[in-house]
Amino acid sequence: MRKTVFVVDDTDSNLAIVEEGLEDHYRVITLPSGARMFEMLEKIKPDLILLDIEMPDMNGFQVLEKLKNIRQYADIPIIFLTGVREPEREASGLHMGAVDFVSKPFSVPVLLNRVKLHIDINELIKARTAELERANRNLLFVLADIVESRDKSTGGHIDRTTQYIVILIENMIKQGVYADELRSWDLDNISICSALHDVGKISISDNILNKPERLTDEERSSMEKHAEKGVEIIKRVISRTGGDKLMYNARLFAEYHHENWDGTGYPHGLMGVHIPLQGRIMAIADVYDALVSERSYKKAFTDEEAVDIIMKESGTKFDPELTKVFYSIRDQFAATHKQQQGQ
Repeated sequence: MRKTVFVVDDTDSNLAIVEEGLEDHYRVITLPSGARMFEMLEKIKPDLILLDIEMPDMNGFQVLEKLKNIRQYADIPIIFLTGVREPEREASGLHMGAVDFVSKPFSVPVLLNRVKLHIDINELIKARTAELERANRNLLFVLADIVESRDKSTGGHIDRTTQYIVILIENMIKQGVYADELRSWDLDNISICSALHDVGKISISDNILNKPERLTDEERSSMEKHAEKGVEIIKRVISRTGGDKLMYNARLFAEYHHENWDGTGYPHGLMGVHIPLQGRIMAIADVYDALVSERSYKKAFTDEEAVDIIMKESGTKFDPELTKVFYSIRDQFAATHKQQQGQ
């Protein structure tokens, strides 16, 4: 299947020259402005964009900046088309994320070679990135399974909390809560990262981890070390593998899911938005599941009781913006819990 190239230029003759030069090798879509390009992006994601700099209304630099701020388009290679070659301008464009510059008037063979080079490089990067992500995902699942198998009291906790995370984030996006931050997240992988939030429990003694009664103060202090131990484990994984966004996000879930909005949590006692969003989201999913699940030392709360407890701790333990979203989708949490319990 042919790769798709967008050509964005406000001059018809330039569009015609580029289309004629590339059409034997690529699917070429010509567009007269940045605005038209963004309309087309809603229908087709190209493999590369040739982008004129000198355009009215929205110039090439403005188009590039907007592209890089939209997660699903940020990885598209951009080659600038320009009639003015200035070192400072090129340095600025490369710094913003352009991969190359091609001068006008065009040399079609040069343009064709540049397009092929950057499409091939981008395909290679995607393949290598996917390979690394697969390896890290497999490692992540193995670690999560080890945690689950050691903690006999929390069977299914990881599966349930990852599902709660997906529900919560999807509805945060719908409701526009922390939308700017979520825009940069890879939502396909973020719930997978949350599976390692309790990986530090690998380092906790079985006598404490599987104690059938409530923990003493000393034992609870040891248990609370699992957040810091989790960070140490993930850091070792990153140092061995080079790490990627999966492991980076896994670390944030592990390190901050016991921080409280009012600063009374652990391990750092952070307050409010100083707690990374991953930790604030995980806190709700983690506590909800703990409340509605039976333990050897307590009966399960009903879904209604669990929701009531979480809402009463909005603004103290939990981010109040997130609890509003949670309350609006409490039935989805309850349905997910019941479905898992029935399996």
